Amino acid sequence: MSRKSAWILISILMIMVLTLTACKPAGTVEEPVAEEPVAEEPAVEETEVQEVTEAPVTEAEPLTVGLLLVGPANDAGWSQAHFDSMAYVQEKLPGTELLYLENVYTGSTAHTQTPAELAADMAAKGAKVVIFNSDDQKDNAIKFAQENPDVYVIHASGDSAWKEGKNYVDLPNLKNIMGRMEYGKMIAGCAAALTTQTGKIGFLGPLINDETRRFAASSYLGAKYCWTEYLGKDPADLEFKVTWIGFWFNIPGVTLDPTQVSDDFFNTGYDVIISSIDTTEALTEAKKFAADGKQVWAVPYDYEGACEGANDVCLGVEYFNWGPSYVAALKSIQDGTWESSFELVGPDWADINNPDTSMIGFNKGGALSADNAAKIDQFISELGGGLNLWTGPINLQDGSTYLADGEVATDLQVWYLPQLLEGMEGQSE
Repeated sequence: MSRKSAWILISILMIMVLTLTACKPAGTVEEPVAEEPVAEEPAVEETEVQEVTEAPVTEAEPLTVGLLLVGPANDAGWSQAHFDSMAYVQEKLPGTELLYLENVYTGSTAHTQTPAELAADMAAKGAKVVIFNSDDQKDNAIKFAQENPDVYVIHASGDSAWKEGKNYVDLPNLKNIMGRMEYGKMIAGCAAALTTQTGKIGFLGPLINDETRRFAASSYLGAKYCWTEYLGKDPADLEFKVTWIGFWFNIPGVTLDPTQVSDDFFNTGYDVIISSIDTTEALTEAKKFAADGKQVWAVPYDYEGACEGANDVCLGVEYFNWGPSYVAALKSIQDGTWESSFELVGPDWADINNPDTSMIGFNKGGALSADNAAKIDQFISELGGGLNLWTGPINLQDGSTYLADGEVATDLQVWYLPQLLEGMEGQSE
């Protein structure tokens, strides 16, 4: 075959190969080259990383609080101390909303519903927690808590959440909060004993129950200690009389008139009145008598600003600071750590007037002399250092032994004091 013929043959064969390749069916694919599989991270690890890196940051849901005040919100006493504490709560827990009612007590003509029914109305309006602020509301607080297990209930001054107490009721949604006002009353008693010129101290009491007996007795113990230890006087020369009006404040036609009771004290030689009612009649009458030239003084109660307007006859005021305890309780609701508990909260002895840490405080009044003010500071320091005036020997009013010599009272013995103490004049029941 010639060279020319050979090239013609090769060209024909190449054309045939190219034609066959171009005509290969479209669905035919080449086998892939095998590759090493890529290992995936375990699903559990992916989930854990997802939770850590992508969990949203959320703020606690604001709460609506219902507050049932036994008296007026501006009584310069017990109810105002509670009402003003809500401003502190709203400052510390922004978004907190407040619903409140005044004059909520058994037999009140201001409402046709019971305290429990009023609380239910608040819950229907969105309240997630309701504060019952008086011992008078105790039964209603329990009833409401039983009927509304999804609403948190705080009862100030009660003992139904105290497992060791006499009145325990197992209610997971109820908490008691109360201050150790025994200390405040001791300071008030000390101020009265240091100041009196007649040796006669009057105690203006509300109604008679466990709380009021122990507070009156604590005032007497403080007065007796400062009378004997600071002034060096005979305890037999100290007169301490208790008169009860029948409720936490004046109800015309129902209670004794605290104005008249105060006048009776001042007109019979009692030159200092320690008040334990929710309102300021003792201070008002002291100012009136002082304006007439008589040397008299008073110690109001409950509210840190109670001396205002009568500072010239006010020896000071022992008061409650509810704000920090209420903030702690509401935070526990928000973060899911709420527990039913009985909380008996004392002063912060580093500074009893610290608004962020101390449940019990004492503001000195303008009528307290500089020398006596220094003695009050000394007395507070002693109490903070461990002085316990609820240490025997202490006898009850009927002469029976309540605490033997050297015996220190338990919280139960102080809380449930059955009578006034030996050396006190007044009814025990």
